[in-house]
Amino acid sequence: MKKPDGNKNARLKSWMEFTGIASAVALAAAVSAMFSLRLDLTEDKRYTLSEPTKEILAGLKNDIFIQVYLDGDMPVPLKRLKRSVRESLDEFHIASRRKIDYEFINPYETTDAQQREQQHRYLIDKGLVPFNIQARDEEGGTSMKMIFPGMILNSNGTEIAVNFLNNNQAVPYEQNILHSQEGLEYNLIQTIKTIDADTIYKVAFIEGHGELPEIETADITMSLARFFTIDRGIINGNPGVLDSYSAVIVAGPENSFSEADKLVLDQYIMHGGKVLWLCEEVSVNADSLATGSTLGMYRPLNLEDMLFAYGARINPLIVQDIECQAIRLMVMSGGARQQVVPAPWVYYPLLSASGNHPVTRNLNRVKGEFVNYIDTVGLDGAIRKQTLLHTSQFTRTISPPVVISLKEAETIPSESEFNRQNLPVAVLLEGKFRSAFSNRPVAMISGNSSFRFLDRSAGTKMIVVADADIIRNEVSHAGGHETPLRLGVDKYTGQVFGNKDFIVNCINWLVDDSGIMELRSRELKQRLLNQARVRNEKVKWQVINTAGPLILLLLAGLLFGYMRKRKYAKA
Repeated sequence: MKKPDGNKNARLKSWMEFTGIASAVALAAAVSAMFSLRLDLTEDKRYTLSEPTKEILAGLKNDIFIQVYLDGDMPVPLKRLKRSVRESLDEFHIASRRKIDYEFINPYETTDAQQREQQHRYLIDKGLVPFNIQARDEEGGTSMKMIFPGMILNSNGTEIAVNFLNNNQAVPYEQNILHSQEGLEYNLIQTIKTIDADTIYKVAFIEGHGELPEIETADITMSLARFFTIDRGIINGNPGVLDSYSAVIVAGPENSFSEADKLVLDQYIMHGGKVLWLCEEVSVNADSLATGSTLGMYRPLNLEDMLFAYGARINPLIVQDIECQAIRLMVMSGGARQQVVPAPWVYYPLLSASGNHPVTRNLNRVKGEFVNYIDTVGLDGAIRKQTLLHTSQFTRTISPPVVISLKEAETIPSESEFNRQNLPVAVLLEGKFRSAFSNRPVAMISGNSSFRFLDRSAGTKMIVVADADIIRNEVSHAGGHETPLRLGVDKYTGQVFGNKDFIVNCINWLVDDSGIMELRSRELKQRLLNQARVRNEKVKWQVINTAGPLILLLLAGLLFGYMRKRKYAKA
């Protein structure tokens, strides 16, 4: 009788084991494709989407395609940011049931200089803000390179640009990258919510009281128009004229409000309306400074009693601050020779963000001009008050009437003379407000005997800012044409301040009803290498990282050979 072939049985057994393992792997892959199981094991849950984000993504009605212009050769920190953007978009892709798709594009992919310039101009026109970085060229030198850390979202022909790189010059570069990563989810979901919405919130600029003209609010209007329908109009004492608006903006009035207009605003608030007040109690004509001096005069707006009733008082005092913006002065040098030099101008304070509120988190310094300051008043426990912007630790105030002269910029201010600190310039108020017209003849004011007066508001909120120039963009006058300049950008140095982001955040916070503004409070932990250890232990870690894997591989090979030899020696 012929004995069974042992080698043949062993080979058959091996093939059966291989087939079983392969089948199990294929089955596991098929099952995993049907179910999405994702575990976030990071301490700060950086890969976990918030519940409001998940709800918005799950309810998307239209497909959204995203083009990200952060690709190609770039410094390591920007590569980390690119990886974070890709990871966030992957999470959005899955949570939206693949309604969101994306691609990364290198703006320098084409070698044709003219085509590259056209594409860069196209991206700028779409709203992406370029940044200059140092990049190495093919010959080993360095040159300036323009990057576009942003993306363009497209849905049904509608395009919205999103810039996601923070450029706060008050914090280190690595910190800006971290803040950019923290804000990715908010920037994305806010834009996605807008581009997919059936209805758009309406926001109105109030006119009729000498407010800032349209050309001086053109830049912020364009930024807000990405999220809202923007209107401008006169109240004209017409009750209910504001009812269809989610928020209204009172930007730099110069004339007193009538009682009828105040009543319209008051009742709009009583019915849950939100208001962004940007008002000053001291009038300063900055254009007159071209002659060398100007006047600061007290200018009441007849809004004092309203704001006081709501919990805020704008003080008719001009703030001076050592931490301020520089202006350009023409000075004499070398006899009759003139030259332009920068000089600190204490009337243009650089305001700091307060606390960790979603409106001001990771915000650049905000530039003010001839600002006043705010006191919070009243003991109404139904109103929550929080400072959003404040001055530095070296501040003082002056009372009108006062002469303001450019010669003041020629003297170096002494810190000992600036003995006030952290004066509030922007304050938010939130809660249930009592009407400023309680116990007053509102029927007579409104001219309507059937006017339905509401004495107490539902839960609502408002923001009071004691400087109208925070929202005002400069205007270029050339060739008989007026062109609005970018809000918050110094036209001489190119420095970017946080004015535009602050106003946009204010309006988004006022009208937010989904909780996504809270995403701006998200905080990720920064885990950077210890630079001192990197310098002192550089050689040791180079040896470990280079030789370590080879030694482990050698030991594994020796152990495998030993075990194999021992196994077959017994057989």
